[in-house]
Amino acid sequence: MILVTGASGNVGTALLARLHADGVAARAAYRDPRATAEVTGSGGRAVTLDLAEPDTLGPALQGVETVFLIGATGPDQTAHELNMVEAARAAGVRVVKLSVWRADEGLSPIARLHRPVEEALVASGLPWTILQPNFYLQNFLRQSSVREAGEFMLPLITAPISFVDVGDIARAAARVLTGDGHDGRVYDLTGPEALTYAEAAEAFSGVLGRPVRYVGLPDHEARAAMLSRGMPEFHVDALIEVARAYRDGGAETVTSAVPDLTGRAALGFADFVRENRRFFE
Repeated sequence: MILVTGASGNVGTALLARLHADGVAARAAYRDPRATAEVTGSGGRAVTLDLAEPDTLGPALQGVETVFLIGATGPDQTAHELNMVEAARAAGVRVVKLSVWRADEGLSPIARLHRPVEEALVASGLPWTILQPNFYLQNFLRQSSVREAGEFMLPLITAPISFVDVGDIARAAARVLTGDGHDGRVYDLTGPEALTYAEAAEAFSGVLGRPVRYVGLPDHEARAAMLSRGMPEFHVDALIEVARAYRDGGAETVTSAVPDLTGRAALGFADFVRENRRFFE
């Protein structure tokens, strides 16, 4: 049995669908009891679990062989994930952790949330695997201005980024969770190409058949814009620091991890837009 934390998130949802399609027994972990009841009521496997409450972790791990670990991004994420590492150590179960790009270097606040958990896993004595995906392609789905104004506005980054699709992350995670030979490995997950935001705008234009442009915002304008949309201040400041970390380079590497693990090519940017054009037209 595989326990999937973060079951309501983008990767968790895609991973559960992939495991279900593959006929793999998986238990979805939700913080909200209503989500647990909805899944179990429809015949699925689910459990209520709060990473902030260690007493909820032991029962959720009963009958589990492997945990897919990802907590909600926030100031307490490290402590919450460390709670699960300790519970997994007590139960003797394997852990596959979803981390972030170059977390081992601590280049951004989000990376620094993940790094102590990576270190704890390495020192735990448990079998572990770490996945470090680059920027998600799905972040573009939040850019309603592509449809409304033919543009998308993000903190200024001039260097290329090897964006990766959440579906590819889920497929890679499913192979790691169900296959052998992955213990003690760190996989850097990327798409098949590295594009600047300006080149991404050109890809949008080509697929949609109309001009789309990228507006790179200075940090103070980007911060104000995100706060005006109701984003929590912690998340806003973290995203600004991520942009600063990779503004001039460092996120452009393309790896073969996705095709190596899944046996299929990673989704490219133009194909992502085609698959999701209903969000942009």
